[in-house]
Amino acid sequence: MDATPDLPRPPRVPVFNMPAVVTASVGILVLIHAVRQVLPDVWDITLLLDLALIPARWTLALDPGRAADVLRAAAGTEGDGVELRKAFAAYLVADADGMPWTFATYALLHGSWAHVLLNSVWLAAFGTPVARRCGAWRYGAVALAATVAGGLLHVLIDPLSTVPLIGASAGVSGLMAAAVRFAFQPPEPAGPAAVPWQRPVPTRLQTIPELLRNRSAVVFLVIWFVTNLLFGLAALPLGLSDAPVAWDAHLGGFVVGFLLLPLVERIGRR
Repeated sequence: MDATPDLPRPPRVPVFNMPAVVTASVGILVLIHAVRQVLPDVWDITLLLDLALIPARWTLALDPGRAADVLRAAAGTEGDGVELRKAFAAYLVADADGMPWTFATYALLHGSWAHVLLNSVWLAAFGTPVARRCGAWRYGAVALAATVAGGLLHVLIDPLSTVPLIGASAGVSGLMAAAVRFAFQPPEPAGPAAVPWQRPVPTRLQTIPELLRNRSAVVFLVIWFVTNLLFGLAALPLGLSDAPVAWDAHLGGFVVGFLLLPLVERIGRR
């Protein structure tokens, strides 16, 4: 005799428990990098030149008279490959086209599998709460604005650089900053008898003064700024990276994401 109750079949658990827009974002980044691995070198270099953000290219497009400065900066760099950098600087001088789309498309390219997977993990971790709270288009607006702002700050700080800027880190930093605006907010009071899982989820973003009084948020912000600055300045000298880390792009994206989320939320609720 079978005494097992006839219970309904449990629902399937999704493989990727993320909003569809976040899953698609990660999938696009990984797919693009996978395709680049099988492209002929000539095609991959062309893709890099057309989509990466190169500060010197913008400097020359806005002020062709700075060609000598760009060539001098390339010749004065230290380390291996100086002649290659000088030749690339000469190429940029001869073809000084700003390519405005590169302020966004540089985020689609990555330098290695470790680079794209690290950004994908952080994107999944911090893009998910933003997408769930704000919806797909506002998630995309924050990520795009942070990406553009990170690229712009990078160009302003290092206008003569001929090193292509690639990676989604600025956009990810913006989503991380947006999540800070509500992720550390304490739950709203629901009476002394309420157990933790019965308390309502906060719906209001914390103001900046409230965040500065929130110890968890402050600790997170301090750790982020310190590690970003130290890694950006020390990764190349210590051999932790084979290229300079664009800490300024991370910073630009973070600040814009932090400030933009309240505005984007208000626009979406009108």
